[in-house]
Amino acid sequence: MHDIRLIRDDPAAFDAALACRGVAAVSSQVLALDTRRRDVATRTQEAQNRRNEASKAIGQAMGKGDKDTAEALKAEVAQIKEDLPGLEAQERELDDAMRHALAALPNLPADDVPAGTDEADNVEVSRWGQPRAFAFTPKEHAEIGPALGLDFETGAAIAGARFTFLRGAMARLHRALGQFMLDTQTGTNGFLECAPPLLVKDEAVYGTGQLPKFSEDLFRTTDGRWLIPTAEVSLTNALREQIVAALPLRMTALTPCFRSEAGAAGRDTRGFIRQHQFEKVELVTVCKPEDSAAEHERMVAAAESILQALELPYRKMLLCAGDMGATARKTFDLEVWLPGQGAYREISSISNCGDYQARRMNTRYKPEGSKRTEFVHTLNGSGLAVGRTLVAVLENYQDEDGSVRVPDVLKPWMGGVERLTPAA
Repeated sequence: MHDIRLIRDDPAAFDAALACRGVAAVSSQVLALDTRRRDVATRTQEAQNRRNEASKAIGQAMGKGDKDTAEALKAEVAQIKEDLPGLEAQERELDDAMRHALAALPNLPADDVPAGTDEADNVEVSRWGQPRAFAFTPKEHAEIGPALGLDFETGAAIAGARFTFLRGAMARLHRALGQFMLDTQTGTNGFLECAPPLLVKDEAVYGTGQLPKFSEDLFRTTDGRWLIPTAEVSLTNALREQIVAALPLRMTALTPCFRSEAGAAGRDTRGFIRQHQFEKVELVTVCKPEDSAAEHERMVAAAESILQALELPYRKMLLCAGDMGATARKTFDLEVWLPGQGAYREISSISNCGDYQARRMNTRYKPEGSKRTEFVHTLNGSGLAVGRTLVAVLENYQDEDGSVRVPDVLKPWMGGVERLTPAA
């Protein structure tokens, strides 16, 4: 959600920022709607004021015995009362139209976000780790996994495409990854552990920006609730319609996530990378505007700490304006090295949303020494996606006999299992 004052103050700059995201200029239409809305609001207020003034004047005229004036005032009040509902309805309609117009627009990119249209224009910031030199040709996880308990066929038989059944040590490795990530984020990195709802109302997915534009990418229940696509929705909306006293607030949760991904047909349909149901450790920070840039870097470091502990090579990418999600003003992606694919693939996306979500949720704070409230800044990211991390472990820790070594840092969560071996 955008501040209409920003568009009024500099419509050309607003359109230029949207153009960086491939969105056509809209300021003239928005300002025309704003003018109509303000005009009707002014007329409504004037009518209400005049009704109140005339109502008082009736009593004064009656007290003076001026019956003609009193009757004229009564007629005027009656006419205003007849006209007011229409004006008030028109004002509500224009208010709704303005909210919808502003809500449909993506966030404006930060000044230091590079120009570009897609992932080819993203900028590599840094790399960590050296890809392993294999004495054999490494396989993709979809070739390694089935013999180790990654059962695509049973998952598809039970639930359809993009669902997977995990068995034995594979299931334990998946659980170990999630628990290790959660314990690291709550312990070492200082995030507050939460266990939020997995089903949410319309207001929640509107607040974080999935509605109204991206409803087709979500699953909806028959009673009108939405399965969360990420715990970002539940965690961020925990502060909906609130004035937050203590900032920053850092939260994390390990939850299942559900995505229909209607617009992703044909992408990564093979294997465990793009599933309709997956688990993820989500990181959410709510902070003062002046702290959000530093908090963004802190969150990126928290996600990086997982990859470094697992000794998985990765690179840090600054996304261009055209490749960011709609709610983000600046995004860093972490891309892990997958030797089976011979490529870096996204494993975490960490975004600073500025006050975009806070305006939709009406989440504010009161600056010290101020009587007025201001909107907070919200940030979110993966710390990490469990399934994609499992894929990275399988490919980076594979051996020629089809077995996969358990990373040292995960062994305390594995109950003595040090290697996944193919079924006989």
